[in-house]
Amino acid sequence: MEVNVSEAIEKTPEQLEEARRAFVAELWRRFETLQEWAVSHWPDQQHPLSSADFVEARKEILSLRSPAGSLNQPAVRDAAEPAPEQGGAQYVDVTPAPWP
Repeated sequence: MEVNVSEAIEKTPEQLEEARRAFVAELWRRFETLQEWAVSHWPDQQHPLSSADFVEARKEILSLRSPAGSLNQPAVRDAAEPAPEQGGAQYVDVTPAPWP
C-alpha cells in the first residue's frame, strides 16, 4: 500500500482552511478561463453562450468557500431517518417552495 507523504503529516485546522481557500481560488481562476474559452469557441452562433449560462456552476464553486459544503446539500443530522419500511417517509420533497 502506497501512502502519500502529505496525508501522513497532520495538518492544523488553519492549514486545512488555507489549503481549501487556495484550492477554491485556483478552481475559480481555472473556471473563469474555461468559461471565456467556452463562450468564444461555442459553435452555435445563432444561440451564443454568455456568462449567464454558467451561473449554477459559479454557485457550486462559491459554495465550496463555506466549511459546511454545498448549499444544496442537506445538513448532517444527528440521527439517521428511519427507512420507509420502518415508518419513515417514502418521499422527501427537496424542491424549494416558490416565493409568495
